[in-house]
Amino acid sequence: MIANVFSIAGTDPTGGAGIQADLKTFSAMGTYAMAAITAVVAQNTSGVRAFQPLDPGFVADQIDAVFDDVRVDVVKIGMVATADIAKAIADRLTKHKPACIVLDPVMVAKSGDLLLQPDAVEAMRDILTPMATVITPNLPEAGVLLGREMPKSREEMYAILPDLLALGSQWVLLKGGHLPGENILDILYGEKESIDIDGPRIDTNNLHGTGCTLSAALSALLTRYDMPESAKRARAYLTEALIHSSELSVGKGKGPVHHFYDLWNTSG
Repeated sequence: MIANVFSIAGTDPTGGAGIQADLKTFSAMGTYAMAAITAVVAQNTSGVRAFQPLDPGFVADQIDAVFDDVRVDVVKIGMVATADIAKAIADRLTKHKPACIVLDPVMVAKSGDLLLQPDAVEAMRDILTPMATVITPNLPEAGVLLGREMPKSREEMYAILPDLLALGSQWVLLKGGHLPGENILDILYGEKESIDIDGPRIDTNNLHGTGCTLSAALSALLTRYDMPESAKRARAYLTEALIHSSELSVGKGKGPVHHFYDLWNTSG
């Protein structure tokens, strides 16, 4: 049976991040992709120009429309934009009780532009995080969630993991790509185990939507594997998508990764 994976997030008209990246990733992973939009974002590979949050009630209606009709195996939450939208998402998911929730606490685009209103951080931390099976913050997001400076070393990454887990999720996948160095360390941390997922940094400027893509891959893989195996495979998928991103020619800024690198024949 083909799994159904449901993303709740904002848009990207250039197709590299947000809902569009999620749908591509779910599809590349062999799952059926569904989506509810929280905000319409005017962005491209060079930056975010503006975003328009949708009415929280309408976001809730989208979520209900999916759950009332379709079996949902995993929910992924990305950009929530506002506190009221975060509350609406939490209310609907409390009602529908999905078995697995992946929360990517999207706050800032790769360009550095904010993707949520200030009050949404508290709602994401206090309302959505305790509902999550796993949260997938990068280092700046981890700092914001904890109200402190971002970790600046691997030692500081390890040190904040218990505090991140104490926010209420079952697992934390802390992404270390903001640290300098030839290798990137991600750490999967749960109550009973901690797993280092270390790998090479790919020399590319095509970094648009990497966080969305990793969390979307994790969401799809959780329909088939346990958390540790899903996290390792999600990282491996993103690495290959980055390696093959040079096959694309999209935008003048930070381009997208190649979500369909192993499905498209680009040899002509």
